[in-house]
Amino acid sequence: MIKLFNTLTNTKEDFKPLKNNEVKMYVCGVTVYDYCHIGHARAAVVFDTIRRYFIYKNYNVTFVKNFTDIDDKIIKKANQEGVTWQEISKKYINEHNKDMTSLNVLAPDFAPKATEFIDEMINICKILIEKDYAYEIDGDVFFSVKKFNDYGKLSHRHLEELLAGARVEINEKKEYELDFALWKKSKANEPAFDSPWGLGRPGWHIECSAMSAKLLGLPFDIHGGGKDLIFPHHENEIAQTEAAFEKPLANYWIHNGFVNIDKEKMSKSSGNFYTIKEVINEFSPEVLRLFLLSSHYLNPLDFSLENLMEFEKSVEKFYLLLDRINDYKASTKKSTDKTEYKSIYENFIAEFEKALDDNFNTPVALSAVFELIKETNKFLDQKIDNNTFIAFKSDFFNTVKIIRDVLGIYYKKPEEWFKENLSIPEDKLMELIEKRNMARKNKNFAEADEIRLALLKQGIELHDTFYGTKYTTHRIHKNL
Repeated sequence: MIKLFNTLTNTKEDFKPLKNNEVKMYVCGVTVYDYCHIGHARAAVVFDTIRRYFIYKNYNVTFVKNFTDIDDKIIKKANQEGVTWQEISKKYINEHNKDMTSLNVLAPDFAPKATEFIDEMINICKILIEKDYAYEIDGDVFFSVKKFNDYGKLSHRHLEELLAGARVEINEKKEYELDFALWKKSKANEPAFDSPWGLGRPGWHIECSAMSAKLLGLPFDIHGGGKDLIFPHHENEIAQTEAAFEKPLANYWIHNGFVNIDKEKMSKSSGNFYTIKEVINEFSPEVLRLFLLSSHYLNPLDFSLENLMEFEKSVEKFYLLLDRINDYKASTKKSTDKTEYKSIYENFIAEFEKALDDNFNTPVALSAVFELIKETNKFLDQKIDNNTFIAFKSDFFNTVKIIRDVLGIYYKKPEEWFKENLSIPEDKLMELIEKRNMARKNKNFAEADEIRLALLKQGIELHDTFYGTKYTTHRIHKNL
């Protein structure tokens, strides 16, 4: 059984879906005013892996991840660039999707935009006003926090504690400092939508309540996001949703830890961040994904280019193994026992599932993966007869498929990985390999060695095999 840490109860619990073999998940997406950074990447990869594991365990998963496509930051960016807010939103939604594709993040079943659910948001506001949980003043609608008795149950703090540590928007219209906007009156030359309270636009928190209720129904199984969303965003979602519909919003709340750079939380506001595009320009997206899974999702993740280089070596080891298997020459004599390698894969699957059943412990799961690679290489060091090798190869690739399906890594062919890391054009490399081979044929071994060593300095290693000269690569990081 899968156990997960539920922020709402502050305990690790057995996961029990509302309906047998069904999981409904809602994960808060990004505000689309700029390129995604690696903090966004971590949340995306964490919840993608959780989703993938549920699918692996034969659950039917419905996954929703939204876009906030109207916001002060979007409006500011549009004004700076002299374009419409719609153009800004569209541009950065497209860029977000490119980043997610590069990281091998599965597309959500639904990717709603806030502006597609204006009617639903207005309806929630009307219900809350009717129930006296909200009040309208001069075109603004606010939620009255003091009237919702359970406010603070997600962050496990009382109102006084929340108020002391909160960064609340200063607004003289509000009756209480923690009251939050459900609907905002539009200023001059700002985007505006019709409402019973005049022209305006939704507050941030109500977007997710409207979209999740409409697409998943209430309650649903899992609501997720970064730890920075626990308060006020998710706390406010719970308050407005439960006050309006008198039903729980979600049964389980999952929050991933921050990405730190130099031991400080990465954020755009402080200028302390790397975009996904910047990182994958220097490293394979597969390396970044592996790195993001290397720390338990609940914990902070310390980002450094040096750490990425270590995980690059880990990915390289797998593709070297894959290349070795593809080129392996089996023995003509019976020499191995099939049970020897069978135990390698049976033990791996048991350890892999045990780790992920325990609150999606990806670091332990990755340890099992690395041990699998090591044990497989040791097995290949023996003389293996052809029949055993054929059976072994089938079991190996079935096991790799599990890793690919769940962790989203190791999805390339080895030649694709090595080409991706080439430091020179492939046609130029082929010319040099041919030149070296001719030098060897003519017994000009000094010239052949000179070419080989020059390529090695560029991260390209040549291998003379039964099938001819092949190459493997590791990326040279010139920008570090």
